[in-house]
Amino acid sequence: MAVVPGSDAVEALVERSDDVRAAVLLDPAGGLISAAGVTGRDAERSLAALAYELVAAADAAAAEPIEQIEAQTGDGAAFVARDARHVLACVTKRLALPSLVLYDLRQTLRSVGESA
Repeated sequence: MAVVPGSDAVEALVERSDDVRAAVLLDPAGGLISAAGVTGRDAERSLAALAYELVAAADAAAAEPIEQIEAQTGDGAAFVARDARHVLACVTKRLALPSLVLYDLRQTLRSVGESA
């Protein structure tokens, strides 16, 4: 099986963080590139679709494209960071520190950009 660019970085993000439950890497149009922490292709696609919907909703509410998103719930949070080539989203446990999660997302995006 061929290694998908970015797949190692996304898996490393989930493995190294105690707070990150799952993560997806998307292209700018919402296409799934890589996922970690979810089981099954349907679950990967579902998380990717939800992440892309979150980005689209945030962009619709802003004058310019949003680079980072944080959405909290009672059970956890969703975070998104993006650059011109990728969207990286993750879901976390309830008490995850937003600054650390967003830092990890940015570092992962940087790593994906360097490997592309």
